[in-house]
Amino acid sequence: MWPSGRRLSARLIRGYVDSVIPGVYRELFAAVAATAGSLTGLLFVALSVTPRRGPDAGPAGIQQVWVAAALLAFTNAMAVSLFSLVPGTSPGYPAVVLGVIGILFTAAGVRSILSSQATQRQQRQQLGLVILLLLIFGTELVCGIAVLADPRLSTAVQLMCYALIASVLAGIARAWELVGERETGLRASLSVLTGRAQSPDDRPG
Repeated sequence: MWPSGRRLSARLIRGYVDSVIPGVYRELFAAVAATAGSLTGLLFVALSVTPRRGPDAGPAGIQQVWVAAALLAFTNAMAVSLFSLVPGTSPGYPAVVLGVIGILFTAAGVRSILSSQATQRQQRQQLGLVILLLLIFGTELVCGIAVLADPRLSTAVQLMCYALIASVLAGIARAWELVGERETGLRASLSVLTGRAQSPDDRPG
């Protein structure tokens, strides 16, 4: 009686995992985790070999937000993916936890930017980063709750995967902005393409 019950429980668990994470999603989670892990290591290497900025490089508060945003974006994608690969674990749990952490970090980042010595123009330039992080972590949180409420809802898992990929791309953009000492936003890119980019001596701060 007991062995048959154990076999029944194992079948139920496997069916639950397969209903939440089909094989194609497991492969995607593994790829995202490997990519995020590699990029996290490269970020630490880049920060260790990049010369420290002088006092004219910009407000320290904004630089710290860039570093933390890149690290959190990679850690978020890696943590959610790795926990989702654990047998019998729903991806909803790590998505909800990391979503809440990410939203709290974004709020703390806004506070750091507002309390820094950055000009109003420099503060407005960080609006895109704040909106992007809120979209990523907000999507994770909502999708995580939806998956926990209905494990068969594959659309929520798909949207969660999109959010994880966006998190990796956001981390790459923030890391390039930090290490490359340049803005990667749409306005800054258009300024470079049109030949209207400001010289380092003309930039505020």
